[in-house]
Amino acid sequence: MDIFFNAIRFIGVIFLVILVFNLMILVHEWGHFLAARWRGLKVEKFYIWFGKPLWKKTINGVEYGLGSIPAGGFVALPQMAPMEAIEGRSDEPREKLPPISQLDKIIVAFAGPLFSFMLACFFAVLVWFFGKPVHEIDTVKTIGYVDKDSPAMRAGLKPGDEILSIDGKPVRGFRGLVDSVTWHVVASQGKTIDFFIQRPGVAEPMHIAVKGEKPKEDLEQPKSWWQGIFTRPAFRRAGIGPLPKFEIASFMRDEPNSPAEEAGLKKGDVLHKAAGQTIFNGSQLGEIIEAHVGKPLTLDIERNGAPLQITVTPRLPDKRAADWINYDEKKDVDNRLDMLGVAVWNLGGKRTLDHPSPKSLLKDAGRTIGDTLQAITSRKSDVSASHLSGAIGIGNVYYNLLQDSEGWRMVLWFSVVLNVNLALLNLLPFPVLDGGHITMAILESIRRRPINMRLLEIIQTACVVMLLGFMVFVSLKDLGDVMGIGKKSAPPLREEVESKFLAPDKRPATN
Repeated sequence: MDIFFNAIRFIGVIFLVILVFNLMILVHEWGHFLAARWRGLKVEKFYIWFGKPLWKKTINGVEYGLGSIPAGGFVALPQMAPMEAIEGRSDEPREKLPPISQLDKIIVAFAGPLFSFMLACFFAVLVWFFGKPVHEIDTVKTIGYVDKDSPAMRAGLKPGDEILSIDGKPVRGFRGLVDSVTWHVVASQGKTIDFFIQRPGVAEPMHIAVKGEKPKEDLEQPKSWWQGIFTRPAFRRAGIGPLPKFEIASFMRDEPNSPAEEAGLKKGDVLHKAAGQTIFNGSQLGEIIEAHVGKPLTLDIERNGAPLQITVTPRLPDKRAADWINYDEKKDVDNRLDMLGVAVWNLGGKRTLDHPSPKSLLKDAGRTIGDTLQAITSRKSDVSASHLSGAIGIGNVYYNLLQDSEGWRMVLWFSVVLNVNLALLNLLPFPVLDGGHITMAILESIRRRPINMRLLEIIQTACVVMLLGFMVFVSLKDLGDVMGIGKKSAPPLREEVESKFLAPDKRPATN
């Protein structure tokens, strides 16, 4: 029965993804359609997707249809420019139509991006009204851990350092599309990445230059040539992570026999210090717990906003595997936190609803595409066209967002970003795109005569082939992400004995 309901849910989520994605295409093309009607242009077709039609129907002289290539859409306007490469060449001779003015071409071409932007504004208002989920860790600027033998460790960055800026650019938090630590590191263009940090106990902020490096495992060549088609180039990394929130989400087995519960810890408690040390990461906490097995350990926690001290005595689970190991880095085994009896920590912290203004949402979305294009066109950046996504990648993002109960709010937010990107990208002066039509119309106005139709057809066809080729290219990368091609497979799961804490009268004599 569970399989049946999971299948129904999967189909429902896929349907919602297709619905939202095609809504953006529909609104964009609707803008062209309405503008063409307003300016008196001949409208031959209105299609969602490209290629040979899977379905079509003619209503009031306009052929509406669904194409066979699931990417984008078009409105066939023969007075604008020849588009047979996208629309599908027809053997029927086209009707001779009167030429239109350059102003008409500009208005009709601009209407698509305008409607995409208007849809982004609509979604931005919805986000402002309903809110966007934000975890505490999203806005953290403090370093929680520094990987061993990483560029950050060699440069001198430490847990507890607060990042004020990177390469002179402000930082809002570790994660995010704009002004985040992750993005600034990825998009860095210098030989070193300049971290401007505030260190606890040091009066003045300091600059630390980190030489970003690509992880060794990412530098390994794909096992076969075909894996290279589906994999993306690696980014440089510094080897740092954000300061997590150690909030207790659940105890082992949820039974009142673990050291944590016996000491009086409760779900929702937030751990700040252990043995007087501020906790920055799980490895540090594990070392402290291991050093206090069978000994009293003082924890500084926060409960319902109030500080509280609790003393707990960590111990090994009463029921555990015969080959139990506290910690082994080489074997990737770490059971040290289990000796406290906490099964799950909510490291992201509390989730609240942020209500950003529509103006700030639209501005950030515009900066996202601007920063991306700037990084892609720079020879010094690791960001390239290989890191862009098409319909499959976008659909995958929507699918993953909808897995969460609050995912629909994130879908509204991502739709703001996507529609602004769709509007701005379509305004680029590239033939086939709306910006290309506007550019050609401006050139015709300057030359005072139309561009040669045969030359225009050759240019349009060549650019369409390039565009479709690029769509295939990024779609292969998207498929690689979805299917995990080229990534190391997870180690085989070993049979584990369930760890468990027993009641005092059922515990073994020695532990």
